Amino acid sequence: MTRASSKLQQTNRPAPGTRAHHALARRIALTLGFTSACGPFATDMYLPAFPAIAADLGTTLGNVQITLAVYLFGLAVGQILWGTLCDHVGRRGPMLAGVTLFTCAAAACAVTHSIHVMIAARFLMGIGGSAGVVISRAIVRDLFDGREASRFFALIMIVGGIGPIVAPFAGSLLLTHLTWRAVFWTIFAFGIVSVLTLMRNIPETLAPESRMHGHFMGVFRGYGRILVNPRFIGPAMALGCTSGMLFTYISNSSFIFLELFGVPVAYFGFLFATNSIGLYAAGQSNRWLVRRFTPEQLLVAALWVNISASLLLIACAATGAGGFPALFGILFVCLSTLGIIFPNATVIVMHPFPAEAGFASALLGVIQFAIAALGGALVGMTQNGTALPMAIQIAALGVIAKLCLKMSPSLKS
Repeated sequence: MTRASSKLQQTNRPAPGTRAHHALARRIALTLGFTSACGPFATDMYLPAFPAIAADLGTTLGNVQITLAVYLFGLAVGQILWGTLCDHVGRRGPMLAGVTLFTCAAAACAVTHSIHVMIAARFLMGIGGSAGVVISRAIVRDLFDGREASRFFALIMIVGGIGPIVAPFAGSLLLTHLTWRAVFWTIFAFGIVSVLTLMRNIPETLAPESRMHGHFMGVFRGYGRILVNPRFIGPAMALGCTSGMLFTYISNSSFIFLELFGVPVAYFGFLFATNSIGLYAAGQSNRWLVRRFTPEQLLVAALWVNISASLLLIACAATGAGGFPALFGILFVCLSTLGIIFPNATVIVMHPFPAEAGFASALLGVIQFAIAALGGALVGMTQNGTALPMAIQIAALGVIAKLCLKMSPSLKS
């Protein structure tokens, strides 16, 4: 709480421990969570619209799928840009700039009649959206430590978790009554609200004397120091692998639900949202669990549960035992554990780098989204008409994540 005290006092904010301080913390968490929810809306909401976009723009479905790939690529590479900027010039300005870029790019997608313009705009959306991801982590690292930071990350994830729950329903509803362009106008509206709430609720948390100074090569040296630190790379790779699990599922969900098991399209949004609710509920429980256990203990325990469930997923997919209900139930457990893994792995990664929080957050984001994008691509390349490739990849990523944790001095068990 010492760091929170100094930063909040520098911005004329209430002292820690007071009711006003807790109210401020809640507003910050709600605002950062809302901003992070824009990401799921930018992905999950327009997935059912792919055929309509292809038909309207006179292109192939494959070209429309590229718009998702370049968005994820933008999310990855944008982390370095915003992470570097926010450590040098402060948090608030780059955050507002990134969300504004995201919002303007959404409007470009809504009005375009060219698939090439949409591909470029989606890339810019990814770059802009990455600002909210990387700078949110840096802001939390500025203000909180240890268990309190874990609770705060969990609260942000809970608020942001509304996006994956609501987005599939919202997308289906809009496409039932309006065209695919309404999806991007809705994303644009979310971006406008996010900019306004950021301007109102987020103070500058990095004092001028704490900002980094130096030449361009110093930036690369800063990233290099963090990248070779075993306290960073182990849990960061583990977090990347578990993010890969999530995108392996997302990339394969429509095939598994609609084609393999013949689930009616009307129920797709419900099933997709159910798994998001499991992740959301686990994130909520993490806020209470960290009062009794350390983030390290929770991360290791949740990962063991995840690996056990993923091995059962392989058996279910290989034998067909239990049919769709069993497969869906095991998937629910796998994805729910991510609600505990994500916030605790994040706080463990960020904790050793109070003076380089933006750098650390940027590198974490690059690793996280790069592995996530790779996971989504690999499961498509290995598809054989069954759920087995997805199950094997989820289990393999879980085992690799556990091995990566052994690289960290505090997580060798």
